[in-house]
Amino acid sequence: MANLTITLIGGPTALIEYGGFRVVIDPTFDPPGDYKLPYTTLTKTAGPALSADEIGAVDAVLVSHDQHWDNLDHSGRAYFLKAKNAFTTKAGAARLGGSVAGLAPWENVTIRNAAGKALTVAATPARHGPAGIEPLSGDVIGFVLSVENARSIYITGDTTWFDGTAEVAHRFDVGAVLPFAGAAQTRGPFNLTMNTNDVIETAKQFRDAAIIPVHSDSWAHLTQTRADIAASFKAMGIDGRLTMLKPGVATEIPL
Repeated sequence: MANLTITLIGGPTALIEYGGFRVVIDPTFDPPGDYKLPYTTLTKTAGPALSADEIGAVDAVLVSHDQHWDNLDHSGRAYFLKAKNAFTTKAGAARLGGSVAGLAPWENVTIRNAAGKALTVAATPARHGPAGIEPLSGDVIGFVLSVENARSIYITGDTTWFDGTAEVAHRFDVGAVLPFAGAAQTRGPFNLTMNTNDVIETAKQFRDAAIIPVHSDSWAHLTQTRADIAASFKAMGIDGRLTMLKPGVATEIPL
C-alpha cells in the first residue's frame, strides 16, 4: 500500500506524491493573461496556487500534450524542459527536444528515486474532443502511475470519455482517477475535455476508485465548474467517491 497526497496548483497542474515519488502534471505557472491561437484566444483567469520554487524538487514531470497553452504555458514549458524525467507524446517530444521523452499509448517507462524505489509511468489513450477531432487537436495522452504493492493512479489528460479511456479500467487496478474536467470548448459547441456526465461515467467504470477532478478552474474556456461536478455527483448519490481539491492544499487520498 502506498500513500497518496495531491496538491492542486491550478487548472490541470497538480503535484502528486505517491509511493515515495513527487510528480507534477501539466505545469502551468504563468500569471493570468491571454494566449492567442489561430482560431481563438485562451484566457487564464487565475495564477498558480504554488510557484515552481515552492513545490521544490520532483522526480518527474508529465505533460499530456504540448500544443495548448492551458496545459503547458510559458513558465511551465521552461520548467518541463529542465525536469530530469520529462514525458509527453511522441509528437510533443519531437517538437520540444532536449531530454523530453515521448511515449505512445500503452508504452511505459520505469524510473527510480534516490531510495531505489521504482515508479512505472504508462501512457494511455486520449481523444481531445469528439470522434474525428484528432487532425485539429493533435496527439494527447494520459498516464497511469504504478508502484509495487499499491493500486495505480490514472491521470486522464485532456480527453472526453471514449473506448480508449474505458480500456484503462480493464488493464489497470486503479485506486484514484484524476479526470481533466471542465467541459472545455474552443472550436464550437462541443466538449474537448470531460463534462460532468463523462466524469460520472468514469466513476462508474472505475468502480471503487477515488475521483479527483482537475482542469476545472482558472481558464475562461471551461464551461462547467467545480461546483457543477460536485452537484452532479451529489444528485447521483455518489458524492462519497468525489474529492474536490482546494488550490494549494495538500490532500491525502486513501487508496
